[in-house]
Amino acid sequence: MAGMGDGYVGTAQDAVRIRRLEKQREAERRKIQELKNKTASVKGQAGLLQFGSGTTEILETAFKKETIGLVTRDQYVEKRVNIKNKIEEEEKEKLQKQQEEEARLQLEKRQKRKIKGSSRLSFAEDLDDGADEEDGENKSLEPVQLKRGKFGKDPTVETSFLPDSEREAEEQAERERLKRQWVCEQEMIKNEPLEITYSYWDGTGHRRVIQVRKGDTIGDFLRAIQQQLAPEFREVRTASVENLLYVKEDLIIPHQHSFYELIVNKARGKSGPLFHFDVHEDVRTIADATIEKDESHAGKVVERHWYEKNKHIFPASRWEIYDPTKKWERYTIHGD
Repeated sequence: MAGMGDGYVGTAQDAVRIRRLEKQREAERRKIQELKNKTASVKGQAGLLQFGSGTTEILETAFKKETIGLVTRDQYVEKRVNIKNKIEEEEKEKLQKQQEEEARLQLEKRQKRKIKGSSRLSFAEDLDDGADEEDGENKSLEPVQLKRGKFGKDPTVETSFLPDSEREAEEQAERERLKRQWVCEQEMIKNEPLEITYSYWDGTGHRRVIQVRKGDTIGDFLRAIQQQLAPEFREVRTASVENLLYVKEDLIIPHQHSFYELIVNKARGKSGPLFHFDVHEDVRTIADATIEKDESHAGKVVERHWYEKNKHIFPASRWEIYDPTKKWERYTIHGD
């Protein structure tokens, strides 16, 4: 085929696209050349401050351009002074513009803070925007000064539910004082004397009276009883305190419980109260079933061996271990 030896030259569309690209490249080259020429002309102007150049360098450059050729001494001095004054004026104008811009930015910041603060606090006092209105002349002469108002709270708003470290510290101190006072009062109660009427039970009763403290435990009470009964009863003298039992109102009270605990909790037994330690009977002249009987029976002190031997026989058959969590709604006697 003719023309194949010269190489492929493309279609008509390719030729059009190539000419369009060449025009675009030529236009870009012209723009770049214009920018270079403009930059060179700007650098050559002596009256403009160049970025990164010092005042002395700018002054010398401008002075050299103005003193080309022969000049007299007066002309030399005059041109140098004129150029220096011109550069100083340009610097002053630039500094003044910077100050005005900073003042404008500060004013905008104050106005934004004012708007933000007044919208955030519903109970804040209105900000004072300035002094009272004055004459127009004074306003034009004196700069505007913004006064900052004091933020406060509305005294009618309830704030007792808010955290208050001082109030909490006072309340904590008062609680500690009341706690110490209560503990001191309870210690005084525990040290009060308590007279107890009891009966040593070995099948028959041997009633005695002994005095202890309200804070003493049942174990302390039985130890004192052992010392009191040892000269008279040989089995008590040879028995240990752990082998002695205290039975009050048909309940065997463990050694770790104290009389203070029974009194404070108003403990109840099967046949009477556990917080009365004397002996008295209900002497009401009129029977009233709606009123509980007020009777207190002497507690029994027994030896554990005797109890294990006779616990199937009355009255030991009614006895059971005292449980503080168990409540007795009414008193019963003789198994009823």
